[in-house]
Amino acid sequence: MPPIVPARGAETLIDVFVRAPGGGNPVPLVADAGGMHESEMQQVAARHGHESAFVLPPTRAGADLRLRFFVPRHEMEMCGHATVGALWALRQWGRWRTPAARIETLSGVVHARWDEAAQRVWISQPRVQTRPLDEAQRSAVAAVLGLPAHAAAYPMTNAATSRVKTLVALPDVATLAALQPRFAEVEALCEAIGSTGLYPYAPGAPEDPPAAPATRAVHARQFPRASGYPEDAATGIAAAALWGHLAAASGGDALVLAVRQGESMGRPSEILVAPRLGPDRKVEGCWLSGAVRWSTP
Repeated sequence: MPPIVPARGAETLIDVFVRAPGGGNPVPLVADAGGMHESEMQQVAARHGHESAFVLPPTRAGADLRLRFFVPRHEMEMCGHATVGALWALRQWGRWRTPAARIETLSGVVHARWDEAAQRVWISQPRVQTRPLDEAQRSAVAAVLGLPAHAAAYPMTNAATSRVKTLVALPDVATLAALQPRFAEVEALCEAIGSTGLYPYAPGAPEDPPAAPATRAVHARQFPRASGYPEDAATGIAAAALWGHLAAASGGDALVLAVRQGESMGRPSEILVAPRLGPDRKVEGCWLSGAVRWSTP
């Protein structure tokens, strides 16, 4: 697709966090949503069946632009892959030319920077907040994921940078791929444990190391609470929460994580997560990035 700026209200489709052809998480993007009512934004998400992003003028002092996000069933405060994709597209259209930007969202201001060498966007997420699940909660999660009873012993943690995701540590990728969740029970479970989605993950195989700049690879799947679809191909906010959890557990402030998702859906995706350092060189959170492509029919 040529980099022609779309008209007001026009929709553009992009794929974000692409690892291989046919991969990534689709984003319907309205690059100029001025004058759109939120009901119209909701209709865009419902029609496409994916998280959708809408670019608007900022209302907060110091912000460069504002983003709103909708899934088929509701508005979201923040969406990592839609933010990365929207900024990448704005760069291609020449509407974002500076090295950095401040993005107004319902979850607060997100910082962005352009990586000229890699031709990619990095966006910020704050420090992770975590809470381990108790035994009863772990048993309920294991049952809904279709795991055997002994899986209640697996480590499970509610973790959040922007939204709470339930991280479920699995022993291997084969177990992850074989999951057959009881989708009809996911929403009630997530409500009960205070989560917006289940995020089981497993370590990558030593014979398939991640490409630079990543230093470690994990595979993951996401089953959202109430987005209007049963599984997500790439979930930046969950990957940020997972990075924070793993970095804290290992003392790995230098950890650069490659989160591979979407494989069970036939949409291979990869999310890069790296530490975000403050002026004192202490970790203030993380940066999210990944490859973006124009969608093809």
